[in-house]
Amino acid sequence: MRLGVFGGTFDPVHVGHLILAEQCREQASLDQVLFVPALLPPHKQQQPLTPFAQRVEMLSLALSGNPAFRIDELEKDRTGPSFTVDTMTELQARHRDAELCFIIGSDSLHDLPKWYEPRRILQLAELLVVERDGFATWSADELRGALQLADDFPLRYRPIFMPLITLASRDIRRRIAEGKTVRYMIPRAVEAYIADRGFYR
Repeated sequence: MRLGVFGGTFDPVHVGHLILAEQCREQASLDQVLFVPALLPPHKQQQPLTPFAQRVEMLSLALSGNPAFRIDELEKDRTGPSFTVDTMTELQARHRDAELCFIIGSDSLHDLPKWYEPRRILQLAELLVVERDGFATWSADELRGALQLADDFPLRYRPIFMPLITLASRDIRRRIAEGKTVRYMIPRAVEAYIADRGFYR
């Protein structure tokens, strides 16, 4: 089984997330894509987040009807920051017969050298790299150079091509706070859920 791993805060999940996941599923021949909501991302520790359970509920609404997409709540009980290497290590232990593929945007790829144990992440999974607006996608050789990887390091790297979608959860939160429309930016069921609970206002 080829298992895609898509981590993030998903606060809220939007159609850009879903299109990205579907393109990764198709282009990388994934059997499933796991959406792994982070409890406390290291780079967002000062940012207020919608409670984990409500972010999972929004994801559940958004993914309904797609059997290839599912949610893994493994980070729910973390006591510290959600480091990717810890998540990938746990997923490898849970899915010993699966080939893990880690989904990452070109913006985050540029930060990868600063992550906790980035080389270990590359040992655990194939990278599926999706271009984000304003961030050129590094080649495999450029990534090797940035991480100072030896020529014989088994880097598995696959670029994923999709329409450039500039949606960001922070912009959706801002639009909701300003009373602006988010129709067609997030799934209708998620939009109704947010309105019903008064999130982001």
